Amino acid sequence: MSPPDTATARAPASVGNVGVGFDILGLAFGALEDRVTARRLSEKGVRLDAVSGCVDVLPGEADRNTALRGARALLDEAGAEFGVELSVQKGVPLSAGLGGSAASAVAAVVAVNALLDSPLDHDALFPFALEGERASSDPPPPDNVAACLMGGLVLTRPGTARPVTRLPLPSGLVCIVTHPDARLDTRDGRAALKPDAPLSTIIAHTGNLASFLAGCAADDHGLIAEGLRDVLVEPQRAGMVPGFANASAAAMEAGALGCSLSGSGPSIFAWCAAPAADDVAAAMVHGFGQGGVSASAYRAPLCSAGAEVISA
Repeated sequence: MSPPDTATARAPASVGNVGVGFDILGLAFGALEDRVTARRLSEKGVRLDAVSGCVDVLPGEADRNTALRGARALLDEAGAEFGVELSVQKGVPLSAGLGGSAASAVAAVVAVNALLDSPLDHDALFPFALEGERASSDPPPPDNVAACLMGGLVLTRPGTARPVTRLPLPSGLVCIVTHPDARLDTRDGRAALKPDAPLSTIIAHTGNLASFLAGCAADDHGLIAEGLRDVLVEPQRAGMVPGFANASAAAMEAGALGCSLSGSGPSIFAWCAAPAADDVAAAMVHGFGQGGVSASAYRAPLCSAGAEVISA
């Protein structure tokens, strides 16, 4: 059976770091998604066609466009004798802390893979999507890319024998993401971080990370609540997000197990029991509003699916 000439893939938004796992934990967030359509071209190379959705202009150069760069990396590795034209439908905003650049890279790689004579296994697409993300941030943070590609909660360790590991998810919880009317570039968020931290902070941080992971593995909501506290990165970045303090405090008062920045922000996320989801979402929006910032809230299950081909 011949490969198709056109394929469309979807890829979800993602929550990078998940509070306590800076650059190593990522969570797929299926309430928002990008879609990329790849069309086979007779000549080699990659080029950009239509861009639509919450963003209508993207760079046309492959080195500056995560979708094009990821597609090029995969075609080069496969030794493809054809090129592709990509159309991008953006549902994940950029500079929002929701993995918007990663979603485009992942969706593009998954779509282009469907056009190959011998498509790669889904998990094997990770390095090509990560190369695509390099157009947005160099070195590219792997947490958003892995979660977007694989779905659910993932641990990332590029350069090891197992660069991505799927982690167990607790039952009865959902993720709420509140996106304020603001933008924060990932580069700016990283520039705010100090190169070192006190030993006491490192000990507290690793303890929280261990409690969070143990709670997920044991389905222990109490352990998750004890661990979902970012004492390392959040204090350095929170001041860059107007309304963060009010919104996060409101989430906790409404019953969230934990609330922190999504990636580098300005979006924030909370984990909570499903029955409390509406109250937590409303509280977060109200908290931002108290600081004069409008915001939108979204809800998704922790087990949000990863990227997939939806038509070919």
